[in-house]
Amino acid sequence: MKRYEEGMVYNPSVSEHIANILIYALLLIFMFCALIPMWHTLMASLSEGQRLLAHNGLVWRWITADNRPNWEGYLRTLRYENNAIIKSYGITFLYVIGNVFFGMLVNITGGYVLYRNLKASIGIMLMLSLTLLFNGGMVPTYMVVRGLRLTGTPWALILPGCTNAAFLFIILRAFKDVPKSTVESAEMDGAGHFSIMFRILLPQAQGLTVVTVLNIAIISWNSWFEASIYVPVQRNLWPLQLWIRQIVTDNMNILNARTPDFNRYLVSYCVILIATVPVLITLPYFLRQLQKGVFMGAVKE
Repeated sequence: MKRYEEGMVYNPSVSEHIANILIYALLLIFMFCALIPMWHTLMASLSEGQRLLAHNGLVWRWITADNRPNWEGYLRTLRYENNAIIKSYGITFLYVIGNVFFGMLVNITGGYVLYRNLKASIGIMLMLSLTLLFNGGMVPTYMVVRGLRLTGTPWALILPGCTNAAFLFIILRAFKDVPKSTVESAEMDGAGHFSIMFRILLPQAQGLTVVTVLNIAIISWNSWFEASIYVPVQRNLWPLQLWIRQIVTDNMNILNARTPDFNRYLVSYCVILIATVPVLITLPYFLRQLQKGVFMGAVKE
């Protein structure tokens, strides 16, 4: 079968057809494997708790007595601990926004400093590289955070881990890919450091910048361990993922109660789906931004 690409006739060989079929087959298998857990969680959240506990294996369709979806799990989730899940949504978004803002502020300014090729750049990059290989440990980190009087506050979940050396190096790589003639043209026009940083380099490094923002946001959204250490008793500051862990832990002993509340067991599945919705909504936007992340410089080399 002939295919036309940019004015040229392309005749794929038999081996290329076979390779394409294998690639599409593997992609379908991977997609199926990724969707199975999500579908199982969705169907389990719409089932009846007692019947779900007695069921073994994957849940392909909700398990109820009247073959209708059971929404009691979602109602329990919204009312859980005096609307704790709804409140944790807001505090989790606060952590994500804070981590992205301060993380990108450090990455952009730090990347620009290294981009200017200062005399101390090699030493700074060496020290940053060491942080990727060695870690002070949980206890020393906690002592530093406590010494700064951040424990028990939202800042303990924003400032200490808002970025790392890997993200800074990504931004530095993006800045180095910008044509130097573009920066030189801006300097000749009298542009200062902030103008070059935010109006010249950053727009042309959009692709890798979006990658960095996406990684910081996902890491922050899925984080729960730091909250269990720095705000263990301040439940009003718990992120959504820590509530999920708490709910799953509580439901492990549900059968030990005298009168088990089986609908409470459904909350584990419902809250997982609720936590996944923002990621599913925002991911297509980031993918579109990645596609647009091409160089938009005034001078091409």
